[in-house]
Amino acid sequence: MKNRVYRYIVDKLSQGEKLHFTLVDPDKAGNLDKLEELADLAASAGSDLFLIGGSTSVTPEEAGIVADTLKKTGLPVVIFPGNINCLTPRADAVLFMVLMNTLEPYYLMQVQVLAAPLIRKYGLETIPTGYIVFNMDTAVGHVGRVYPIPYSKPELALAYGLAAEMMGFKLLYLEAGSGAPSPIPPVFPQVIKRNTGLITMVGGGIRSPEAVVELLKAGADIIVTGTVMERDPVKGVEVVKAVKSYRGRDTSS
Repeated sequence: MKNRVYRYIVDKLSQGEKLHFTLVDPDKAGNLDKLEELADLAASAGSDLFLIGGSTSVTPEEAGIVADTLKKTGLPVVIFPGNINCLTPRADAVLFMVLMNTLEPYYLMQVQVLAAPLIRKYGLETIPTGYIVFNMDTAVGHVGRVYPIPYSKPELALAYGLAAEMMGFKLLYLEAGSGAPSPIPPVFPQVIKRNTGLITMVGGGIRSPEAVVELLKAGADIIVTGTVMERDPVKGVEVVKAVKSYRGRDTSS
């Protein structure tokens, strides 16, 4: 089915669910037995989808092995590409992203042009995604040469969100950065959801059910976590369950 993964996401959201995506860095996944154990744990807790990405040193072969391992859970596996090295035909889809607040032309259009023929050859579903990184003091902030958005200026994030919607993106990923000390403030997903129709993902620095609830109340549709599941699986499960048990009413409208 065309756009199968995107429809999977939209169908779940249309039923009133909030979604959780588990991010796996192939370079940090360790041995495959442990990866399979963590994948089963995330899936059992209720995670909806696996993202593969985040590393600059992973090979396509390694990404493929990780994709095969994660797909044993029956959940979709989507590439969250830091670069073309993460692309593998063994995934189900790829977030076809633009790092919107970068100062590096490579991430604005060059890498997408290089990736497009490979993605077509691999037959991967593409999900057009705008990507905003807020924290410069993270690996993605440094490598991506981001122009950070001040936490006191949510109207700037909204301008990016409006541009993303006008450019035809389907998702907008608001990222504090992997390993960030704290999540982005809830005002950012709130202002995006009040003023656009974009599916809004939030990731980075999310380590507690309380942080999850605040972001979901503000209007986030999807919570992404990775580091917390790697370092503290018990806490990681609590975060996933907080997403899937959320029944509150968001304040974005």
